[in-house]
Amino acid sequence: MAMKLEGVLADRRQWKATRCSIGKAMEVVGTRSAMLLLREAFYGTTRFDDFAERVGITEAVAAGRLKELVAIGIFDKQPYREPGQRTRYEYVLTPMGRDLLPAVIALMQWGDKHLQDDGGPLRVVEDDTGSGVRVVIQSEAGNEVELDNLRVRVNR
Repeated sequence: MAMKLEGVLADRRQWKATRCSIGKAMEVVGTRSAMLLLREAFYGTTRFDDFAERVGITEAVAAGRLKELVAIGIFDKQPYREPGQRTRYEYVLTPMGRDLLPAVIALMQWGDKHLQDDGGPLRVVEDDTGSGVRVVIQSEAGNEVELDNLRVRVNR
């Protein structure tokens, strides 16, 4: 099963994937450390030391990756100061960063299904009801759409 390609897309010799949004997104968040920093941010982590410890990366790697994610606009760096301490910075998701939530949950959902014997260590639920949540492909009309019922067309 695959998506149906429409028009110029159907003849793959007629188009080049040089402006591929998937490729561009992977350039930004396509490393393990970037995705795990995002995971931690969604879980409420904001402080540098906590990011490095929770993700299990060196401070140098955490600093470099957070700097990149701030530069691209996924995190905002905000100052804070505890009494008697120097000013430090915390990392807060921007709207651009928050928009990555479905991608992060989709990866978690896929890993739970295909890589965990017990369905995974965590479950994401709706706060108000406790009901589990899942990422699905849904049309603007509200219909859940399966892979073999998708069509790709040029966005003009």
